[in-house]
Amino acid sequence: MDHRCIQCFDKTYTRLLDRFPLSPSQEIVFAEFFNIQMKKIGELSSPEIQRNLFFKLRELTGIFDIYADEKRESNEKALALYDEWLPKVKDSDDPFMLALRLAIAGNIMDYGANISFNVDETILQVLKADFAIDHSEKLREKIAAAEKILYLGDNAGEIVFDRLFIEQFEKKVVFAVKNAPILNDVTFEDARKSGIDRVAEIISNGYDAPSTVLYKCSHEFRKHYDEADLIISKGQGNFEGLIHEKNPRLFFLLMVKCDVIAEHIHAPKKSFIVYNPEE
Repeated sequence: MDHRCIQCFDKTYTRLLDRFPLSPSQEIVFAEFFNIQMKKIGELSSPEIQRNLFFKLRELTGIFDIYADEKRESNEKALALYDEWLPKVKDSDDPFMLALRLAIAGNIMDYGANISFNVDETILQVLKADFAIDHSEKLREKIAAAEKILYLGDNAGEIVFDRLFIEQFEKKVVFAVKNAPILNDVTFEDARKSGIDRVAEIISNGYDAPSTVLYKCSHEFRKHYDEADLIISKGQGNFEGLIHEKNPRLFFLLMVKCDVIAEHIHAPKKSFIVYNPEE
């Protein structure tokens, strides 16, 4: 956590309160709760505070899945793009690398970080860009050698591109989702609608923060985590939860979306990375 995280939280929940207005008394309750959470910087991680704020808003609005419409639209948009890009991947000189770049491009589909986004434009950017951190060849080698791969899902819509990437593995893959709706992060239902169940076994990580917070995750998930030969973590949210993990089996695939993470990982904001912390 960083003082700039407070500004990000403030923008996110100002937008949400514009969409889902509260009564004056409820606004006071949420504002007081927000201030209490901001005082927990240093005690809790950013994803844990995000979870607390989101659940408080859900309690006050009575809406269980606040981003349900956005998740549905994201999956529909991505599935249309899947049909467009699948033959291009198959005909590519390097299907693995093209599918990897598409998976990273899909990380733009993040309503926690963005008011809006242009997936098609981001795909073109990623196809032309040099990765700011590029451990992709090492990832390719690790996938070839792995018997069991754990893939940590991020957002709805984005996971369709993950599916396209996973299809290049020809390996056993376990795909982890969040235990309940949180922002536009993927749940079991979202993953099934995207077709992930055709290429991987879907499991819950047992927790409902927009991240992978290991000490909060279920015993079942931790068993998969410990036994996997390779762990692929998608998105900045999962990176924030695993930021101190120096696990040689772990690879992060993401777009850098904020200054705090950019400074931590020594990569420019809006850059794309394939990062193994062992390097």
